[in-house]
Parts: sequence; structure tokens; C-alpha cells
Amino acid sequence: MTSWVGRTAAEIAAAVREKRATPREVVAEHLARIERLDSGVGAFRVVRAEAALAEADEVASRGDLAELPLAGVPVAVKDNLAVRGESKRIGSAATPDTPADDDHVTVARLRAAGAVVVGLTNVPELCVFGTTEGVHGTARNPWDTSRTAGGSSGGSAAAVAAGMVPIALGNDGMGSLRIPAANCGLVTIKPGTGVVPAGVSDGDWFGMSENGPLATTVEDTRLMLSVLAGTEVVRTDTPGTYRIAVSLRSPIAGVAVSRPYATAARDAAALLMKAGHQVRRADPPYPMSLGVTSLTHWTAGTSVDARGLDARRLTRRTRVHAAVGKRFVDRVRAGESREQLRRRLEPFFAEYDVLLTPALARRSPRSEPWHERGWLRNVMANTNYSPLTPPWNLTGWPAMAVPLGTLPSGAPTAVQLVGRPGSEADLLALAERIEELRPWRRTAPLG
Repeated sequence: MTSWVGRTAAEIAAAVREKRATPREVVAEHLARIERLDSGVGAFRVVRAEAALAEADEVASRGDLAELPLAGVPVAVKDNLAVRGESKRIGSAATPDTPADDDHVTVARLRAAGAVVVGLTNVPELCVFGTTEGVHGTARNPWDTSRTAGGSSGGSAAAVAAGMVPIALGNDGMGSLRIPAANCGLVTIKPGTGVVPAGVSDGDWFGMSENGPLATTVEDTRLMLSVLAGTEVVRTDTPGTYRIAVSLRSPIAGVAVSRPYATAARDAAALLMKAGHQVRRADPPYPMSLGVTSLTHWTAGTSVDARGLDARRLTRRTRVHAAVGKRFVDRVRAGESREQLRRRLEPFFAEYDVLLTPALARRSPRSEPWHERGWLRNVMANTNYSPLTPPWNLTGWPAMAVPLGTLPSGAPTAVQLVGRPGSEADLLALAERIEELRPWRRTAPLG
């Protein structure tokens, strides 16, 4: 008997379309794996077992089954996007436990494509931090459960890396897709502004937040991005020669990149050079003020999201984060600092097609109750391990995380690919080349 756990979304959908598998058997296998493993991983806040099986049967009865790109594919959804009939808690005790009347547009597109939502995944409170823990659960890295899965799409990444689902939906406001993907050995892309409908929160963190896929392969990433975008992201069969800049420098002053992640970037550069691309060491002209700009936007976004919530029910780190950001909201909303950053970096991306960097500066923090720690301790821990992602939310340009190499623990390292607006297909083509030249095991060895 064929097991569908550990298979890609593309493989599952093809089997369902061709009647080699039914949506119910595929979903049931993944639900069984969730039941067996999630107590040690903490990926899910809610598992929709009965509802998912019923929805799988509905997919099987659809007249257009043979045409569905995600026919019968189990998918997990980050718990800051509405799923019809389920509450959206966003990792907090302060949010209402009220079922949503309608799906978020991205969830609706996944369902229209034949996907089955098996559950909602854990996030840090209000999706603020790069570690995922709180009153609803703690998401651990399936490759090394002593470490956090990352955040804020930590539960979604953990679910895919543990083989509980082949793909998951998350979003990225300061690195919240790329950070957990890099920790958990996954492929992800934060699309550029306007490619995928946002609507992540009250104003999408001033337009910095983007919805996107988490997957084990570039093929699945491209497939899911196409569904979310509502248009096919065409595979580039002959991508040509790209001008690639490799930078090992942290955009945030005073934060160093550790050896394993610098090595991953060097290795990726060597692979792409061998593949015929023009690769050169070059650092973007990051301004010294970038750390301050990142902090003001990060905190201001939280301040807006916390409005209307009972502050007494928020954790201390979230309350302080929102209070700090309150004074910056008007300045951030004006958008001047983001426009200045874009103007400063545009000449660099006129000279180079793609920027290659380490995805992280160091391995993720230990899986601890970070929501009970002080605000400054959280900010320092986040900044010291994930300084390389925020600039591309500030600019609104597409950026990917691609697994490459390992830490001594066996957990993955990863690289980041960044492109100019509209270059999603180019980034996916380069990521696919890296994947071909240096394959990565799809899921963590959890049994």
C-alpha cells in the first residue's frame, strides 16, 4: 500500500486527479501522523480532523477533480488568517474565540484548487517574534526539538518539516516565512508587493506583510504560489545567466554571521558559479540607520494590531513592543524611510539581478517560554539570529529561503535569494538549480 505521507503536493495532487488515491485516504494518513507526532512538535493549535475528512469527500465528488492543481492535498494554515468556522486567535489570550464567517482570500483560493485545510498552526502572540510559543502552544524544530521552529510562521513550518502536511500557508512581515523555513529545512518565498493578496492584519504592517507558501521542494513552492497569486508562475526552462552578488555582511550593524551560515552562502555561490552564472562578492549599501528603521516598523505594526485588545491579557513582551511602537506609527505610516531605502538599494539591483546571502546569522534560540521573558531579551535574541530578512519587507521586494548544508546537530542551514520587483520566477529558477545540485532531505527523521 502506498503511503502519501512524505510525498510532495505535486505528487499527491497528480495521484488524486488520476484516481490512484482518494482525498480521504491522503488526508486520513496525514491526520494520523499529526496525532502521533504533534505532542512533541507543537505545530497545531487546532486540528480539524472530522471537518477535514468531510471536506476531503467533497473534493472527491467535484466535477472538476481532474483539473484541480492541489486535488486532495492537505494544507495547514497560519493562525492569523481566517478559516471559515474556526476562530483566529493569533497566538493570544486577548483575541476573541469567535468562528470566522468566511475564509481569507488565500484560504479560499487553496480550497478552490482542491486543498483540504487540516488545521491552524501555532504562532507567537500577534505574530511579533521569531520564536513561536505562547498560551496556545510551542512550535519546535522537528530537526532539533530543543530549538524553536522560528516565527512567526513557526507552526506552519514545523508541520511541513515533520511531514504532517506537504505544504502550509504562512506570511512574512519581517522574515516570518523565511526564518522558520531556514530553521526547518524548507523552501519558501515572500512574494513582492501585490503578487498575492495580503490582508494579514490591520494594514499588513504598513504593507510589509505578504502571504506565501512553505514547502519541501521548489516545485511545490511554485505550485502553491501560483494558486495563491491566482496566476501561473511559469517555470523558467532556460533561465540564462544571472548576475549574482554574494554578501555575507549582516544588514544590522554589530551582528555577525556565524560560520555555518556563511559557509552555506559560499557553497551556494560556488554551485551557481559552476552552473554558469556570474557570481561576485558585493555588499548592498545598507544604511547605518537600518536597525532603527527595522525596529520602528516592527514595533509600530504591533502597536496597530494591539489596538482594541485588552492589554491586561497580552504578554509583557507584546505590551512593551506595542507601547514602544505607538510613538512611531505616524512616522512609519508616512513611508518616507522605506522609500529612502528603496532608492538607496535600487542602483545595486540595477547592477546585479539577484542577491545571495545567508538566511540567518546563527541557529535558532532554544525552545523556551520566550513569551515569559522580558521584551529586551526577546528583541536581542531575535535580532542576533535573524538580521538578514527585514530589509526586503521594508523594500517590498521578493525574497526566498532555500535549505543548504547542516549544523553539527544535523539541523539545516539555509541561504536567502533576493530579487528586484517581479523577479519571483527568476528566484525560483535559481532555487531549483541549487536544489538539483545539492538535494536536501524533505522531512525531519521523526519516524
